[in-house]
Amino acid sequence: MPSPKILAFAGATRIQSWNKKLIRVAVRAAEEAGGDVTLIDLRDYPMPFYDGDLEKAEGLPHKARELKALMVANHAFLLSCPEYNSSISAVLKNTIDWISRPQPNETPAVAFRGKVAALLAASPGNLGGIRGLLTVRQVLTTLGVLVLPTQFGLAHAAAAFHEDGTLKEDGHRAAVGAVTSELVRVVSLVNP
Repeated sequence: MPSPKILAFAGATRIQSWNKKLIRVAVRAAEEAGGDVTLIDLRDYPMPFYDGDLEKAEGLPHKARELKALMVANHAFLLSCPEYNSSISAVLKNTIDWISRPQPNETPAVAFRGKVAALLAASPGNLGGIRGLLTVRQVLTTLGVLVLPTQFGLAHAAAAFHEDGTLKEDGHRAAVGAVTSELVRVVSLVNP
């Protein structure tokens, strides 16, 4: 069987985001588990705030169409999601909102329905961003994504990484490996 195709990104645009650091660690782990992973940066897919009038007048923004095609072409998503006020980041929610908009002659939620997702988070706080993952899980599940129960929140992220971007603690590396291995395993079962 070919390797499961996984699209990975952080739900953040800040260059030095801890979630961008964590997603890079997770990408390596997913590749080691047998996944064919494409890592993108949402900074490369700028979109206006979702506006129904704008959509009616101009259709889906070019970058939304580009990202939607990439999402359709992959079997799964590996996401590292910052927690903003105990919820989803604005850039991630806006991205999902644009990508979820149906186009003529297109299956509803075509970029989401039947996909599998694994969630990670990194935060400077004690809870590692897991409160925000509840909202991400709810939004993705509503769109037909199978969101795995195995997840990981990296607490005290400011002190968790070496200079080279690797995680300092064995337990953290093992937790990321558990999430990514589960993602590859489930996607392989769902898409034989």
